[in-house]
Formats: sequence, C-alpha cells, structure tokens
Amino acid sequence: MSSMWRLAARLAVVAASTGICGCAEDKTDGEEVMIIGMSQCNLGEPWRVQMNSEIKQAAAKHAELKIVFKDAQNDTLKQRAHLEEFVSAGVELIIVSPKEAAPLTEPVAKAVQAGIPVIVLDRRVLGEEYTCFIGADNRLIGKAAGEWIRNKAGGKGKVVELKGLMTSTPGQDRHTGFREGLGEGEMEVVFEADMKWLEPNARKEMESALARFQAIDVVYAHNDPGAHGAWLAAKAAGREQEMLFVGIDALPHEGVVYVRQGILDASFQYPTGGQEAIDVALKILAGQKVPKEITLGSRIFTKDNVDTGGQPIG
Repeated sequence: MSSMWRLAARLAVVAASTGICGCAEDKTDGEEVMIIGMSQCNLGEPWRVQMNSEIKQAAAKHAELKIVFKDAQNDTLKQRAHLEEFVSAGVELIIVSPKEAAPLTEPVAKAVQAGIPVIVLDRRVLGEEYTCFIGADNRLIGKAAGEWIRNKAGGKGKVVELKGLMTSTPGQDRHTGFREGLGEGEMEVVFEADMKWLEPNARKEMESALARFQAIDVVYAHNDPGAHGAWLAAKAAGREQEMLFVGIDALPHEGVVYVRQGILDASFQYPTGGQEAIDVALKILAGQKVPKEITLGSRIFTKDNVDTGGQPIG
C-alpha cells in the first residue's frame, strides 16, 4: 500500500473516531505524515481563534504534520471526549488548551499513559502528568496590571474587576496577581464579577456596576474583550471619560488597536503559544527531550509605547 493510501486510511479512522471539524491542507507528497490532535476549549474568544491560526500557520511549514482541530464550544464534557477520541484514533501527539483544570486532568493523564505525548497550552491541568506545559505567567501579568493601575491612579481610587472564568487557572492567577499588585493602600475594589471571558457578559456586569456606583476610577478586566465591553457600557452611560480601562491579551488586531484608539489605557500581552507548541511538537516527535514547563514573556502596551512595540514586563 502506498504512503498516500496509508495516510488516507489513517485519516479515515481519525475522522470516524473524532468527527473532524477541520484539518490543515493535505501535504503528503509521499512523506510519512504525523497527525496531531488539537482540542481548543472554545472559539468564542478572538484570542483562541488567533491561537488556532498560529498553530495552523506554524504547522503549514512542515509537510510531515497534519493538524486535526476540534472545538469544545465551552463544554468540558465535550473536550474530555475529544481527548478520549484522539487516543482511540491513535494520533501521534495531542495539543490541548483546557477549559478547566480539574476535569481535564484525568483524560490528559490517560493519554500520556497510553503513550501519546500531550502539550498543555495556556491553561494548566492539575498535577504533572503531561509532556509539556506552555503558557505565560498569568500571576505575574496580573501583578504587573495591579502595580500599573496603582501607580497610574496615584495610589487611590475605586476599582471594578471583571474576572475571567474563575474555574480556570488563568482567571484565578490574574485575580490573585492583580490583588497583590494593587496592594493594601487606598485602592478599593468596589465591584467584581465573573464575566467568563465574554464581552457581552462584561458589558452587562459593567452596566450593573455603573448603576450602583457614582464614582468608578478604574476598570480591570481579565481580557481585552471584557475591558472593551465595559468601555461600551460606560460610553453608553456617558461616563467613559471618568475612568481607566485595562485589559489583557494585546492581540495586534484587538487590544493593541484599542490602545491606539484610546479605548483602553493599557493592554498586557498574553501570547498564544501557537508557534511554540508546534516547535515543541516537532522536537517530541523527533524523539528529543523538551522542558516540562515553558514560560512565555509578556509586554505592556500603552499610548506612550504602542507604536514602538510595547515594553517588556517582569
């Protein structure tokens, strides 16, 4: 049987087992092709769409790789099933960006136990039964945001915190780090809510905050869509000039643009790790050792530095 026919047969097995929702282009050319399963927790956030795009672009440079993308649509049970299906289909490697830590811990461990390397991207699972974790230091980013806000506000003011999904490790770390950076002076968090990373939720929560408090000095959102949703709510109330708006992600076409437009006062970069995931996958598939943990750097973008590429934090 030719290599192309063998690949077609394997892909048919993967398709039957996983219900493929999207693959990279066919790149056989007679070469041995290795199939990587990628489970994304949801594609309702621009940042996650960007992650998938960067993975696809990075993989497209390597004819030996074929990526099977799956979207869990914010459903933890569906994402657990993705990993189980990838294991049953016998993919060479799995990349997963978990919705929540605890529920994904067991299926990640079972994949590793089955001999399939797993790269955990962005959000952690519990324990250490995975091949490699790649992500930025969310606690450090949150702390840098708190320190910047404290300094910018002169050490006092009323703050609204719009949190990401608090059952996810980034939400927890961006909250904990922020409170550390804010310190115990005269900065007071008067309103906090879990907007689950979604802009419409953030806008609704901000409307509640505006109705309750006549004075709000700062809005800190765990991502840029949340900060933008809060700004839209404040603008609708005619109050957007009264407060600072700070977010996290700094995508070139989103947070950085908001800073340049004057909508956000600051955005802290949260790199997707898509390119790095493919770099690590290639090393693993070549039998090389890789670090257990890879921490990505971050930058802050403000109106003063946005046109020069931001400034590193940490």
